[in-house]
Amino acid sequence: MKKLRANMDRYFDKLDERWQALPVRKQHQYTLYFFVGYLLLTAGVIFKVWYDTSKSGNDMIIEHIENPVLKKNGSPARLQDSVSRILKNQIYERK
Repeated sequence: MKKLRANMDRYFDKLDERWQALPVRKQHQYTLYFFVGYLLLTAGVIFKVWYDTSKSGNDMIIEHIENPVLKKNGSPARLQDSVSRILKNQIYERK
């Protein structure tokens, strides 16, 4: 783990040195490009959420969560025994 951390530190140090070696004008240009990309991505997500929520028939139905085990038609004893039966089948099955 220490070796991984040391490698990451060296990589980020090299990356920082490369960034510092760029002219300030180029740094500002890259920063502006990243900000515009982030702004476009944010605007796209906000538009998508607005578009999806403005569609008609988009009602959210809130119901209680029902336990799927209780929906099954079987006896509780059979459900409790299913784990041991699965383990037995895995132990004794042919390979």
